[in-house]
Order: sequence, then structure tokens, then C-alpha cells
Amino acid sequence: MRIRDLLKVEAIELGVSAANKEAAIDKLVALHDKVGNLADVAGYKAAILKRESESTTAIGEGLAVPHAKTAAAKHPGLAAITIPDGVDYDAPDGQPATLAFMIAAPEGAGDAHLEILSRLMVMLMDPDFGAALRAAKTPEEFLDIINKQEDAKYPEEEPAPKKKVAAVAATAAAGAAAATAAAAAKGPRVVAVTACPTGIAHTYMAAEALEKKGAEMGIPIKVETNGSGGAKNVLTAEEIAGADGVIIAADKNVEMARFDGKPLVKVPVADGIHKAEELITKATSGAAPVYKAEAGAVAEDAMSDDESTWRKVYKHLMNGVSHMLPFVVGGGILIALSFLFDTIYCARNGLPYGSDFGGMTALSAWFNSIGGAAFGFMLPVLAGFIAMSIADRPGLAVGFVGGYLAKIGATWAAPGGQDVSAGFLGALLAGFVAGFIVNWLKKLTSKFPPSLDGIRPMLIYPLVGIALIAVVMCTIDPVMIWLNNAISTFLNFLYAKNLIVLLGLLLGLMMATDMGGPINKAAYLFGVGMLSLGTDAGYLMMACVMIGGMVPPIAIAMACQFFPQKFTAQERSTAATNYVMGLSFITEGAIPFAASDPAHVIPAMMVGSGVAGALSALFKCTLMAPHGGIFVFATVGRWYFYLIALAAGALAGMAMLGLLKKDIVSKEEIDAEKAAKKAAKAKKA
Repeated sequence: MRIRDLLKVEAIELGVSAANKEAAIDKLVALHDKVGNLADVAGYKAAILKRESESTTAIGEGLAVPHAKTAAAKHPGLAAITIPDGVDYDAPDGQPATLAFMIAAPEGAGDAHLEILSRLMVMLMDPDFGAALRAAKTPEEFLDIINKQEDAKYPEEEPAPKKKVAAVAATAAAGAAAATAAAAAKGPRVVAVTACPTGIAHTYMAAEALEKKGAEMGIPIKVETNGSGGAKNVLTAEEIAGADGVIIAADKNVEMARFDGKPLVKVPVADGIHKAEELITKATSGAAPVYKAEAGAVAEDAMSDDESTWRKVYKHLMNGVSHMLPFVVGGGILIALSFLFDTIYCARNGLPYGSDFGGMTALSAWFNSIGGAAFGFMLPVLAGFIAMSIADRPGLAVGFVGGYLAKIGATWAAPGGQDVSAGFLGALLAGFVAGFIVNWLKKLTSKFPPSLDGIRPMLIYPLVGIALIAVVMCTIDPVMIWLNNAISTFLNFLYAKNLIVLLGLLLGLMMATDMGGPINKAAYLFGVGMLSLGTDAGYLMMACVMIGGMVPPIAIAMACQFFPQKFTAQERSTAATNYVMGLSFITEGAIPFAASDPAHVIPAMMVGSGVAGALSALFKCTLMAPHGGIFVFATVGRWYFYLIALAAGALAGMAMLGLLKKDIVSKEEIDAEKAAKKAAKAKKA
């Protein structure tokens, strides 16, 4: 496979004028769609924007390589544009982007095409090659320049069906590595790891930059690339042991314990591209701090200094939540099904709901028991993985125990637990406290003799950590229990007085504020926490949360149909997809629209979701499942009113979009587009 197999002439456009970064992305997405690379245009753009939110894909020196690996991509491929006037792409060097390649990589596809895409990224490190592409007069000439460069740098491979595809970075540096291997004993040697969240572009560009600079400096260097296809050119224990320094240029977690005791520099992957000489010099000059695998503080500081405290807290929390959600969703829906079966059973037999509702039949009891078992892991898993995010693996056991003690409501008077629980808030606190306890133990024992290193993670951390978290939880659980009871009492009071509408309004607004971001997650976690109370007020809150998240994509889909002049043709083509995403409670379908016009789209969506949340609360609709959208409507109490609230919220959001957004397409263009589609259908018929 060659680059020309992934880049079609029709996916190249030269001399593009882009007002901003969003416009450049739209143009590249449209080119991918034009050549049939995408299965879901809106989903692909959302994945591109998500990658951009993690860190800019601008490399610097006028180059940008937006990319995403997602199921929304149907075929692996490339799209390319030149932008003579440049566009601000948030580049590290502040230079406008004048050349951009966008990579589409399908989820679950083989690794071969990723190697080829990464090969292009390595080629783009050559400034003369980039200049030639910018000077191309036609798409055909543009593609011919790429073909010639690839043929020169990577001669056609010999057929080898059983041979594993080598890493691009390793291939590119093979000559340099061989030439410098003999000099390894004479000078310092460096091992490095490069990785970015997607693992397609920056990973390999950083590897290429480090290897080239190492060859220029006469310093042998081996780079392990942690890309989409997994780790390639993997460092051996012998290579690490013999190295004089280590460079980690990564924007995601990599395996660190193997570098224990080595001078180590840890930086974002972009620094591997732009500061290769500085990094190699620091790694080999004795200026790099020595990494301690257990304490981890020295290596962590290099990358975390620029992060705000809130950002760190949010990352730890999301680590716990991401591991908790499968238990919540799976267990919660099984419990909801047990209620559904008993609802049908009672309706058929004319029976009232009893105290054993959810276990009135053998089938419902089975679902309720299994769902309850899964749901029961929610708090320990949340606390355990928050602690692990803070303190690495030693924090896991301490966090799990803390979460379990919160679950059972352990106190000094009742260390074995009681009928009331410290709940979600108690587990949240347990996770952070457990992480800090273990980190404190690491620092406290860091001066122990080396002969005791083996017993620190196996004995001291779990023994002392679990004892300390037990002391903390038995002390604070009564406070958390009181707080949970107060919240439950307050919700029940609001529920009884019909004042809960205000809370429903607030939750709806929060679900649409950042659509998948921290505020949206806070509202969802509150709903899940209330769901675990097992009260009508808690079920009502969960209903408000889900309906608030369903409205934005549906409102946008409706607006695309009723106000087509306010959206581009590409945006209008996503209407059907957004209907499905909205009905499935996937709020993120609205992200591309919010990103392209946040000042108008976000307020409109907040109005729609707020209306839906308030009406759901007003109608006292309940939801016994934590997720699922329309597929769990059978577990919704007063579902007919729930549908009314959903429709009202979607209509309100659509109307606000119609009022706030400006026309960007003329009526004549819309009419011409409709006529063309009608003619195309008639021709097919």
C-alpha cells in the first residue's frame, strides 16, 4: 500500500480561502465526504473537534494535520488543502497554517493504512517537500510530488505476507540507527517514547524529529512509537538499562515503571517535534531528574505544572467515572427491566405494587439481583479508579476499600455498615483521600533503604493505606450520611410541593451548556447519584437529566429541516443522524454545530433543554434507567407526558435557533439544491 492509495486527486483542493480554523476543518471534512471516506459526516467532524480540544494538531511552520480514528470514518484516507493566505490554527510557533492534511482512520481497521498515513507525516518533516506541495499548481501535480518523495524515501516493499509491518519511525531511522550503533559505547545513548491521543500524526513526527536530530548530534537514539496500532519499535530491558537518558514525548499515559532509576525528561509530544535537540541534550547532560517508579513525583511534575488544579481534579474524577459507568449502565438497566416486568405482571393480574416490587416474579427477581450486584460495584469502582489516577496502582486497593466503606455507611459505632450509605459523595471523597494517602506514604517511605523497596508496594501501601482510609471513612461517613439524607429530604420536599420544577430546569440547562463537557457530566453524575437513592424524587431527577441531553441533537435536526437557510449543505445532511443520536441520548451530536457557532447555538440549546427538564419535572415523569434514550422509555413513569416534554423542548430549541442564527444560504440556493435532489431521484427511478 502506498500514500497514493489513500489520497485521491478529488480530495485535494489548492488555493483555498479559510476565514478561520473551523472553516478549514469544514473544507477538509467536505473533501473526505466527497470521495466517500465517511460513514457519518457529523460524527467524524465531532471526532476531529474532540481531538483538537485535547491539543492543537498544528505542527508549526505552516503545517496542520487534523486527524481522528473513529467509526464515523468508512474508509482510511487523506484530504489536503493549501491555504495561500494562511489561517490561524493555534500553532505552537504562532505561524498561520498554509498546508493542511486531514486523516480519516476507521475504528477496528488493520494497522497497515495507519503506517502509510504516518509515513506521510514523517515525509512532511522535510521543509523542501512542504514547500514543493505549497507551490503545486494542480491537484495532479500535488499528488505527483508526494509519489516521487515517497518512492525516493520508501522504495516499494518486497512482498512478505507473513512479515509484520515495521513501525514507520523505525523504518525512517533504520539507516541512522545502523550507522550509529557501533558508536553506542563511545558516547551517551538515549531511548525515547512518543505518543499522542490518536496515535497517527504527532507520534511519528516526534519520533522522526528525535531520530534525525540524534543522528546530526552523533548520539544513537531509539524511539518507541505508541501509535494507533499499538507500541512499535518497542524498547527492550537491555536497551533501557544501557541508555544514559530517557525522553518521554507524550500526551497520554505510557508504561513508566520500566524507566525506574533512569534520568528522564517528560514533555508534551509537540516538544518532541520542535525541541528535539534541547531534549536530547538535557537527557544526556545529567540535567534530567532521575525517575522513581513508585513515587512518580519527579516525572509527573514535568508535565503537570501547566495544568490548573481544577483540570487535575477533573481528570482524576473522569478516570473514576469512565470505569464506573459500565457498572451503572449495565446494572441500572437490568434493575429497570425488573421493574418493567413487574409493572406488566401487576397490570395483567390487577395487583398493586408491593414492597417487593422488582422481585415479584422469578424473572424480575433474577434481573433485579444481577443488576443490583453490578450496581453495587459503582461506588467502590468510582473511588478505586480516582485513587489510581492520583497514586497509580498502589492507590487502587485503598480507593476500592474507601468506596466500599462509603457504600455500607461504615462508622465508628457500626464499622460493619448499616442500612444507610454515605453514597456517591462519600465515595467521591474516599477516592481523592485514598489517592493522597498513598502519595503521602510514597513520600514518607522514599528514604527507606533500597532493600525495603520490594515491601513498600506489597505491604506498606496496602496495609497502612487501608487502615488510614478506614479511619477517615468511619469519621466522615456520618457527615456524608447526614448530607445525603438532607439532600433526599430536600428533594422529597420539593417533589411534594411541586417546586422541583426549578431543579429540573437547572439540570436541563446544565445538560446543554457544554454537551459532554464538565458541566454536562456534573449534571449526569448528579442524576445517577439521585437514581441510586431509589426514591421517586431520585427517579424524577434522572428523567430530567436524560431529557435535557436528548433535546439538542433533535432540535438541531428539526432546525436543519425547517430553517435550512441557516445551515450549510453539509450541516443539513446530518439531520437524520442527529435525530438518531438525540433519541439515543447522545448529546455529542450537537457539538459540531455548537463549535461552529457557539454564541447562537448554545443559548438556543439551553432554552430547549431547560424547557424539557422543567416540563418533565412538572409532569412528575420518572426514569429508572441511567441511560438508553428512547430504548428505555418502557421504564419511564408517565411516558406520554415525557414525550410531550421532549417534543416541547425540541420545538423550543428549534425556534430559538431560527431566531438567533443568521441566514448563511439564500432561498434560491436552497430551492436549487432541492430541485437537483429531486431530479437525481427521478433519474434513479
